[in-house]
Amino acid sequence: MTGRVQCMMKRTERRSHQLSAESIAKDLQTWCGLQMSPTTVRRELHGMGFHGRAATSKPYITKCNAKRRMPWCKARSNWTLEQILA
Repeated sequence: MTGRVQCMMKRTERRSHQLSAESIAKDLQTWCGLQMSPTTVRRELHGMGFHGRAATSKPYITKCNAKRRMPWCKARSNWTLEQILA
């Protein structure tokens, strides 16, 4: 795959993160006249670092808060279900 095609795929993906491999393959067909399967597009995007997964929110935990949380968690690690629900 040429660098030009890869740049076009990156540009299309960055424009809208909701695009599917099928729609990118159609765009490449329209713009460049390239016949490319959605599987190839998906594989190339994956190789370029684009992955189809949702971002998860990660709580910011300060060092001070982490030090306070560790004893709290260790104290409750052996609790029974009755103790948790009480």
